Amino acid sequence: MSAPKGRTTDRIVYDLTGIEHQYDTLLGELPGTHIRFALKACPVDEVLRCLAERGAGFDAASPAEIAQALDAGAHPDRIHYGNTIKSDHDIAEAHRLGVRTFATDSVEDVTAIAAHAPRARVFCRLATSGEGALWGLNRKFGCAPDDAVRVLEAARAAGLVPAGLSVHVGSQQMTGEAWQQALDTLAGTLTALAGRGIVIDHVNLGGGLPALGYLDRHGTPLEPPLDKIFTVLREGMERLSAQAAAPLDFVLEPGRHLVADHGVIRARVVRLTERAQPGGGRTRWLYLSVGKFNGLYEMDQVTHPLVFPGRETEEHVPAVVAGPTCDSDDAYGDGRYPVRVPRSVRSGDPVRILSAGAYATSYTTQGFNGIRPLPCVCTRGEEGSPGRTALT
Repeated sequence: MSAPKGRTTDRIVYDLTGIEHQYDTLLGELPGTHIRFALKACPVDEVLRCLAERGAGFDAASPAEIAQALDAGAHPDRIHYGNTIKSDHDIAEAHRLGVRTFATDSVEDVTAIAAHAPRARVFCRLATSGEGALWGLNRKFGCAPDDAVRVLEAARAAGLVPAGLSVHVGSQQMTGEAWQQALDTLAGTLTALAGRGIVIDHVNLGGGLPALGYLDRHGTPLEPPLDKIFTVLREGMERLSAQAAAPLDFVLEPGRHLVADHGVIRARVVRLTERAQPGGGRTRWLYLSVGKFNGLYEMDQVTHPLVFPGRETEEHVPAVVAGPTCDSDDAYGDGRYPVRVPRSVRSGDPVRILSAGAYATSYTTQGFNGIRPLPCVCTRGEEGSPGRTALT
C-alpha cells in the first residue's frame, strides 16, 4: 500500500554546521571543559560523528548508546556511563566495551560496579531541586551530600577509584540561581570528602544548558539568561579549583543546547477545523502530520515556532495545534493554549517546525496509530544560522 499523499515528505533535518558552531561557541564560553554530549538528546549517527570529530565525548545511558558512540568514532576514554540506574548485566557489558567511568548515587550500585567493572572510576551524582527547569529531574536521581561521602567511601573500600562528583540542575534550566545552588553543594561536598581523605579529580556539571529557540505555552519566546549562566559557571569552576587539593577537570553533558535549535521538522497540514467545544464557545484546531508520538514529544511543555512557507503575511487566527493521532495528549500545551496560524492553510500545505532537534528522534514511537518515525536528513547550512538550510 502506498503512503498517503504528503506523508513521505515528512522528515527532520539537522544542520551539522550549526551544531558544530554551537559546540565551538560553548567551548569558547567555558574553555578547558570536557564536553560529553548527552547522546539520548539526538542519537543520530551523522550528528554523533560530527561531534566526535570536533573532539566531543559522550554521556551514555546504556550499553547500546555506548556501542553507538564507539561506532561514531569516540574513544572509550571519552565515554562515561552516566546513568545511575543500571543492571549487573549492563555494567558488565559497558566494561567489556571499554568504558571505565561510571556514574553512581548509591552504595548498592557501587557494590555492583565493583563486582562487574573492577577498578573502575566512579563519580557520585548529587541531588538538586530542579527548580527553574522545564524538566526538573529532581527525584529519581542523585543523593544528599552526606550520602555522597558514604558512597565514595564505599567505592574506595571496594577497590574502585572515587573520581568525581556530578550534578544536573534540570533540563532546559532557565535560571543562573540553580547553577549557583548546585555549585555551593559541590563546594560543601568537596570539603567533606577532603576530610575523609578522598581527593577527586573531576567535577561533572551535567546537562541543563538551555536551547534558545523555544516558545512558552502562550507563544512568548523563552529567554534563558545564558550569559549569566556562563558567568556563574566560570566563577564556580574557578572557586572549586581554588578549593581543591589537586587539579580538577570539569565535564559538561549538554544535550538540547547543542542540537535543539539546529533541527527543523518538515511536515504537512492535515486539516484546519472549527467546532463548538464542550464548555461552550468555538475553537479552531490545526492538525499537523507530526505530533507528540512522532517528533514532538515535549510539546506539552514548550511550543515550537511554526513557519508556513508562502503564507507568512496572510491573516492569522488562533488555533490549537495538535498531532494526527487518536490520543488527546497529542496537542501543544495539552490543547489549552492556541497559537496563531494562517487562516487559509489547507490539507497538504507545508509547515516547518523550528527548534525541534532535541529528543525528536529518541522519544518517537515505533508506529503508534501506524505513523512511522520521521526519517532524518543531515545537511550543512550557513554557519550560525540555525535552520537556514532546512527552510530553503
